Parts: sequence; C-alpha cells; structure tokens
Amino acid sequence: MVARYSEHIELRTAIEMLKKTFGVRAGKNTTEKNISEALGCLLTKDITAHRNVPHYAASAVDGYAVDASSTIGASQATPVSLEPSRYQWMNTGADVPYWANAVLMVEDSSMKGDALLIFKSLTPSANVRPLGEDVMAGQIIAREGDTVTPALISLFLCAGIEKVPVFKKPRTLYIPTGDEVISRGKWLSDPNPKSGTVAESNSLFIEASFREWGFDVDVSPVVPDDPALLKEKVSEGVGNYDVVLVGAGSAKGRRDHTLEVFEDLGKVIFRWIRMKPGRPAMAAEIKGKPVICLPGFPMSTTVVLWSLVYPLLNLLSARDEDQDHLIKEAVGCRETWNTKLLVQHSSPAGIEEWLRVKTAKVGDTIYSWALTSGASVLWALAEADGIALLPATALECEKGMDVTVWMKRKVDLDKRILFQGSDDPAIQLLVTPIRRRGGDFVSRAVGSMGGLAALSRGECHMAAAHLLDDRDGTYNDSFIERFANGAKWERILVFYRTQGIIVQQGNPKKIKTFEELCAGDNVFSNRQPGAGTRVLFDHLLKMAGRSPSEIKGYEQQCTTHMEAANRVFTGLADATLGIKSASDALGLDFIPLAEEPYELVIPSVYMDHPAVQALLDSLGDREWRETVGAMGGYRWTD
Repeated sequence: MVARYSEHIELRTAIEMLKKTFGVRAGKNTTEKNISEALGCLLTKDITAHRNVPHYAASAVDGYAVDASSTIGASQATPVSLEPSRYQWMNTGADVPYWANAVLMVEDSSMKGDALLIFKSLTPSANVRPLGEDVMAGQIIAREGDTVTPALISLFLCAGIEKVPVFKKPRTLYIPTGDEVISRGKWLSDPNPKSGTVAESNSLFIEASFREWGFDVDVSPVVPDDPALLKEKVSEGVGNYDVVLVGAGSAKGRRDHTLEVFEDLGKVIFRWIRMKPGRPAMAAEIKGKPVICLPGFPMSTTVVLWSLVYPLLNLLSARDEDQDHLIKEAVGCRETWNTKLLVQHSSPAGIEEWLRVKTAKVGDTIYSWALTSGASVLWALAEADGIALLPATALECEKGMDVTVWMKRKVDLDKRILFQGSDDPAIQLLVTPIRRRGGDFVSRAVGSMGGLAALSRGECHMAAAHLLDDRDGTYNDSFIERFANGAKWERILVFYRTQGIIVQQGNPKKIKTFEELCAGDNVFSNRQPGAGTRVLFDHLLKMAGRSPSEIKGYEQQCTTHMEAANRVFTGLADATLGIKSASDALGLDFIPLAEEPYELVIPSVYMDHPAVQALLDSLGDREWRETVGAMGGYRWTD
C-alpha cells in the first residue's frame, strides 16, 4: 500500500513542507499588546512617537543655567562674576529656565559669597539637550518586522506609547504519552520506581527551551497508550492552541497510536526524517493547525525541537529567517568554531547526524570529539560544549577531519587541559577542585596504553597509566620510556589502588580466587586492549596457564570500570576485573587481587599550563582526598 504522505525525507525538505502548509497562516494573527508584555514580539507596522523626547530643554550636566552672552570673555585669568538673579543651579536632566540658553559645568565655576565666578566662555545651547533631541513627535522610532527589545520598550514609554501592534506568538500544547511514563510528582515521591518505567522528563526540557526562546507552552497530563484518549486530547488541543506537540508513539509498535490518530483527525504531512537521532518525527495538519509528533527519547525530542518546532514557531510569528540561522539559534549557539576531529567517527549513510561534542586545544589545534551518541542519553547533551551536525554525505569521518561546532557554552581553551588515559572515578572528581583554582579539565577514557599513545602523538596534555610489565613486575617504566621516545615526561604518583574480581552481590558463583574465576562456565566482562586492567588480566591468565579462548566473554570490550561492573550488576556477566570503588558504587562483592600504582604522566612543556598547575594543587585538596578515601580501595603515598 502506498503511503498518502512523504516518508524518510531530508530535514530541509521537512522544513519546506511545514512552510508550504502553514506559511499562509504567518502574519495573520495580530494583536495590540501593552509595551511591557510585547518583549520579543514582531511589530506589524511602523511606530511613530507621540511626544518629543525630551519634551523640554534639559540640562546635560550638573552646573548653572546662564545666558551665554553673560559669559563672554570669561577665562581662568579673567573670570566673570554673576549675581544670584542671573544664574540658577541645575541637576543633570533638570528643566532649563526660559531666560537661560546654556549651562555652565560646575567644574568651570567657583563661588565668592553669593556671586558665581565663571572661568569659561559659553556659546548658546552649550550643555543643553534641546526639545526633541532624542526623538521628535511624529518620527518613526521602530519599523514593521522589528523585534521588540528592552530598549524599544523604554523608548516607547518615553515617546508616550502605551500599546503596540504585534504579531501574536503561537500558543503550544505538549501532550506526553505512554503507559510507562511517570509524572514528575510520582517519580520523585517513589524512591524505587518500578522497572520499565521512565520519568516524564521531556516536558521539563521543552518548557525550559520555550522559555529561553520567548514562547509559551502548556503541558497536559500524561496520556496512556489508548488511541481514543489520545484522539480526544489532540482534538481538544487543536481547538484551543496554535501548535500541538505529541510526545512519542510514532514507531510501529503495538502501543504506538499517534499515526492512526493523526490520520483519523486530519492529514499527515510527513513521517520519518533522515537524521540521527530524531528519525521518527512526524507532522500533520489537523483543523488547519500544525501537530508535530516528537520521538520519545530525550535527544530525539531535542533535535526535533531545534530543527522543526523552533522554525515553525518563528514562521507562525511572522519571523521569516534563514532556516540554518534559526536552528543555530534554537541550539543556543554562542559562536561557531572550526575544529579537527580527534577520533575517527562513522556516520550512517544518507543520514544527517547530530553529534554532542567536547572540545580542547592542544598546541595550536582545536580538537573536538563526540560524546555518547545514544538518543536516550541525557548526560551527553548536558555535558557537551556544543553541537556538530554532520551532513548526509559524511559517512566515514577520518581523524583530523574539519568539523564545525556550534558552541553552546563559553569555553576558555587556554585554561583547559585534555586528559586521555586510564579511567578512574577519583580523577573525574578532580574537575571541580581544578575549576575552583581557575583551570578546567576534560577527559577521555582510552586506557593506559591509549593515553600514552595519545600523549606521544601530541593529542592531549596528560595521560594516566597503571601498566604492569610482566617481564619484571614493574609498573609503567618501560611503557613510558617507549612512548616518550626521548621526550621529557614528568611522572606524578597519585595513589595506589586495589584491583580485584568484581562479582554479583552475595557472590552466587562462589568465586574466591582467580583460578575459580577461570574455571567452570563463568561469563567474564573484559576491558579494551591497552587498558591497564586488561594488561593485568592477561598477565594473570598467563601466570595461571590459561588461554583467552577458555574465558567466556573475553572478547567483550568495556571502556570504563563502571561499564564493566555494570554488566555484572545487570547479570550480563558473572565477574569482571576492576577497582574496588566501582564495585562499592554498585553494591557488588569484591575479591582483592593486587595493589597497583596509578601515575599521571605530563610532558614537561605543559607543566606551566595554568590548568596543570591547578590540577597539581588539587591533588592535595583535603575535600577531594576525603571523598576518594571514602570510596574505598585507595591508599595515599604520603
């Protein structure tokens, strides 16, 4: 069966379809608003001043109102004296008396009894703001299509204007849906929400975004996965609002009813957009009103808000701006940076991809790298410095490729250092102490070997390592010497930490030794090649005379201690090798195996970097040390 609407279209095509369908409504809804309520609205016509501004001749300075002719010949050497009847004190902004035509600055005068001594000759109108100097009555002070700003609001009042004609901003209703979606109040009041339920968090993001954009949005109670109830709510929404947004229900699952509701009530315009995330977006015209289905995952909701909803709101407000400009504005782009991709990235063929990125400057190069890309991941959006929208032609984005980043936050690259190396939660806790000391710190968990390799390529300011050399039992020495290749690298021993076997709570498999871990049918969660923990595990395997092929799950690769431990927590693995703090964080059991040194490695050329100095100082921060000590599994060297 052929769909009666467009499917799998490009973002730009979707925007054009919304403009074609609803552009006729742009500029139709006008009203008069009190000037105090018109901020951000567009004017429907030119505005002329009702009054002169100022409406009287006003003093521009503190001083004395005088007749300029009475100051002729006055100088420091030959002051002119005036009796009280021939001058009058003026505050800045005061009404100049009819008999005066100039104001003498107080600095150019002195008093001798009641007499005013004048040390400067004045010309008529000196230091006087004439009637209508700022604005003359009848003058155009704002034009059709101008946005009402705080400055205009103030000017309108001074010009005697109480109300202005503006285009109405559309009123929007957001309808969250889903049996699994829990309202804010219920979510917060239940410390142990039922498995499979999610907080209704999208509405908070939508409300905050609309507030930033200067638009109004109302949020309805959560609608269950019932087509009749959803149909009733959407029908009611288009009767009372200019725009209706429906949260989720656009996929093909048994509980996804949005498409059938849209088809029953009106005309579907398009379904599915070739972008990631945000693909399941859908739009319809119902009773002449635009109705947009936002995908349920937070990041999908976000990019559809940025790329479709914000341009639509502006279209209906009669603001016809370039779409690329509007999308950047919706994102909250402060400035645009040209960066180099730090890590190779694969983008799906024929799909525009929204990346959440971090940035850092190493040497003369500004790097960017993508954070976790899942559509359901909230942390990555909150953590990102900016957004990069990769074109559909991007495909394999090689390391070093030029990437344009729309910066969402202010970043001082000269005070930020990039850490790559061994993952440890204690190091992540250093960010706040470093910022308190005027620096900034961003990190990538790439394992000990990966960190040293990045350092040798000049792609970070520091690394961290805990690499065991199974030839002699030493840590880090041979690896640092090899990767430094003659360069001078400083080494800072931060602490010793305990590595061991992490097992499920209660240790149901009764694993007590490394040999018992390797025996039987235990499923292991491994780390990535080059991680210090992986090196330790391979060493222990070798010592036990075991082959990697004998270990179930050996090929699994987790990039952090928490990721590996979480596989044990969720039952996807019976055990993993990791640090005690990761085990304690998830309430898992821990069998200690070894204590290892954890070292920071910093090229000497970066030792004077302000953020490196802030980090070194932070290593002695008492609050940080107390927090790390409470985590368990760490021993200080001093």
